[in-house]
Amino acid sequence: MQKLMGLVRRCVDDYHMIEAGDKIAVGVSGGKDSLVLLMLLAGLREYFDKPFELEAVTIDMGLGMDYAPVERLCQSWNVPYTLVKTEIGPIIFDYRKEKNPCSMCAKMRRGALNQAILDRGFHKLALGHHYDDAVETFLMSMLFEGRISCFQPVTNLDRTGIIQIRPMLYIHEKTVDNFAQRQNLPVLTNRCPVDKTTKREEVKQLIFQLSQTYPDLKERIFGAMQRYPLPEWEPKGRYKRPKEQ
Repeated sequence: MQKLMGLVRRCVDDYHMIEAGDKIAVGVSGGKDSLVLLMLLAGLREYFDKPFELEAVTIDMGLGMDYAPVERLCQSWNVPYTLVKTEIGPIIFDYRKEKNPCSMCAKMRRGALNQAILDRGFHKLALGHHYDDAVETFLMSMLFEGRISCFQPVTNLDRTGIIQIRPMLYIHEKTVDNFAQRQNLPVLTNRCPVDKTTKREEVKQLIFQLSQTYPDLKERIFGAMQRYPLPEWEPKGRYKRPKEQ
């Protein structure tokens, strides 16, 4: 717990993600990434030198998932919890019958989440993207879009005034998985009909295969992203490359 909180603290400091008085909403899907992020930020809140408020927000996609365990978990951590019910899933899969649903689903989910946190009076949104997500997104941009790009550690959404932050960028996916299991977090099963069949999953498998020959592949890509640097990726603090565990 302390080690991962230290990585989050370093990432927050390197990219100036949190300021005193911030009202931060955590987008909680019920998956391991968002639950681990919520737990680490709840812990960081207790000793961070810049006091901030924290609340968990879930967008119910209308796919029949039970979020009661997530709500109980938030209560145990003294984190307010908001569940926003939508029909995004049925609209995409039943009504529109989208053949490539991921882009539209992400857009609709982001819109619902942004509106929910604005309604709650929050101006920052913490997302559970980790180290591997960044590497995968970078490669996806090159392979499928022909450009060098990735999401930013801190993203200012000009139209809404919301600032997105990604405090887990220094934590590997394997570390997140192991931590979620050790903490016995109530990770929900993803009921999305196209789960594990996306382009991201293809790239994840490609990276796994290449890493058998080049063990430090992900570290080299991540380091290149910071040294290039991609827009807003150059750390402002003293970055030390995290090792996968």
